Amino acid sequence: MTPFRNAAPAHTGLVAAPAALLRRDDARDFLLTERDFEQIRTLIHRRAGISLGSHKREMVYSRLARRLRTLQLTDFASYLALLEADDRSPEWEFFTNALTTNLTSFFREAHHFPLLAEHAKQVGRPYSVWCSAASTGEEPYSIAITLAEALGDRAGTVLATDIDTQVLAKARSGVYSAEQVARLSPERLKRFFLKGTGPRTGSVKVKPELAATIAFEPLNLLAPDWGIREQFDAIFCRNVMIYFDKPTQGRILERFVPLLKPHGLLFAGHSENFSYVTRAFQLRGQTVYELAPGALSAAGRGRP
Repeated sequence: MTPFRNAAPAHTGLVAAPAALLRRDDARDFLLTERDFEQIRTLIHRRAGISLGSHKREMVYSRLARRLRTLQLTDFASYLALLEADDRSPEWEFFTNALTTNLTSFFREAHHFPLLAEHAKQVGRPYSVWCSAASTGEEPYSIAITLAEALGDRAGTVLATDIDTQVLAKARSGVYSAEQVARLSPERLKRFFLKGTGPRTGSVKVKPELAATIAFEPLNLLAPDWGIREQFDAIFCRNVMIYFDKPTQGRILERFVPLLKPHGLLFAGHSENFSYVTRAFQLRGQTVYELAPGALSAAGRGRP
């Protein structure tokens, strides 16, 4: 018997699942020298395009110290030597995952979703979206819910990508605590989620019908070839560019151009302004962009 059944139409029957315990480094077990820290900043920028400020030193120590303990290393210098000894080492994935920030929630920056729904109704079905920073799945599932409500079930498709393979695994599972879905309406809970039973009591799971409209894939926005050969009606790239420097932002945005259909929309985060980065896009609404006239021809229809 499945540990999930149709979600109740109200929140009162849901109990929050225990939060995962995060280990805090109260004492310094490892020496993080200024040279080590600068090398870490260089490596994560080279690998993932992420620009870590000097104020991120405590975060870097806390997250990477766990890897040192797991690997039974005695200092950061040894860990960095391990990374640089093999460019294809599996440890690079752990390194990148550890330093990637994943802050998300269902229908975050809610003003985007009515606009997405209206645009989907204008364009019609099928409607395709690329969510380029899927994190633990709340954003792509919010997109899929919006498309299902606007166009009907299975009328839209979502490509959901992220550099962090651990959060993608969480996203694929489609399982969330009651706390994570607490702001969803009873109607949405009933239509799109199954309620956990037995060992899964206190959690919900995305229904298979909705999950089937989303493809989760690992992708590094700095990769020379994204392997994407389709065009989208909309691209979500929200709260990602703030971690990149301006030249990197510009290169990524230029690569979005041939992947958007002429009527396509680009959704940005609340603190991101692409108008000062590239002329390929023009502002259409609050942190929503469309292709500027001539952008597609200027891009030469090249594929990333």
